[in-house]
Amino acid sequence: MKILLFGMGGQVGWELQRSLVLLGDVVALGSSGAEGLAGDFRQPEAVAATVRTVRPDVIVNAAAYTAVDKAEGDRDTALLVNAASPGAIAREAAACGALLVHYSTDYVFDGSGSKAWTETDPTGPLSVYGATKLEGEQQIQRNTGRHIILRTSWVYGARGGNFAKTMMRLAKQRERLTVVADQIGAPTGADLLADLTAHLVRAESGNAALRGTYHAAASGQVSWQDYAKFVLQRAQAAGVALKAGPDAVDPVSTSNYPTPARRPLNSRLDTTKLRQATGLVLPTWQSGVARMLAEVITEEPART
Repeated sequence: MKILLFGMGGQVGWELQRSLVLLGDVVALGSSGAEGLAGDFRQPEAVAATVRTVRPDVIVNAAAYTAVDKAEGDRDTALLVNAASPGAIAREAAACGALLVHYSTDYVFDGSGSKAWTETDPTGPLSVYGATKLEGEQQIQRNTGRHIILRTSWVYGARGGNFAKTMMRLAKQRERLTVVADQIGAPTGADLLADLTAHLVRAESGNAALRGTYHAAASGQVSWQDYAKFVLQRAQAAGVALKAGPDAVDPVSTSNYPTPARRPLNSRLDTTKLRQATGLVLPTWQSGVARMLAEVITEEPART
């Protein structure tokens, strides 16, 4: 099996290089591409040409424009990366018969209510980022029937920056922290998404019924404030020296913390469809975050 991976430099892309190599030959590209191959999603025709050159059995697209606030003033680029290029590779996937796996987001919904979103619920993005990711889904759905779209939420990885690292850094510097308390979701590890992807790619080759759109997130739910408290509790227990402990994390509402792009308050995703289709058990968000923290905290100076 030949697999073409776009977006290898991101958190999910990094983990995909590990999980996909068990399935076959992986051609992994970042935005700078490789000799004769393009990975810059600002150039839809170039990435389409890459698909024609490689002629893969599977395309996994982890490339995306994820700067949510910046996208509000950079819609054209966000459209190229999140919609036009996914559409272009979808057309090429159909032409060569390849499976296309693509990642989307809870931001395609308007964040209303408190019920977990299902795959068939009406969409209503609040931001340019959400709108362009939704357009990317639609481009893929229109251009190839052999696709798997995984909508996810609050993605983190041990590699690079993430919310947990930011909270620990700030807690070393400040006596108290203020964190949004009315946005609810499920922190989801890049490693979990990569492992799910490898399973789905392998299973789809013998089961066309697996094609379609799924919600893929860790189980459970939490606010950003309680997520921060969990992180600081684990850090303290591991001996990380903090000025602000978990009891010093104060709530703030989204309305009091304005950003250029509106965030959905309800980022809960119903994963019933994925679990029933695959028979897999999705771990709790706490277990994934704890595992990530165990890796990150080994690099932290212990309390003296």
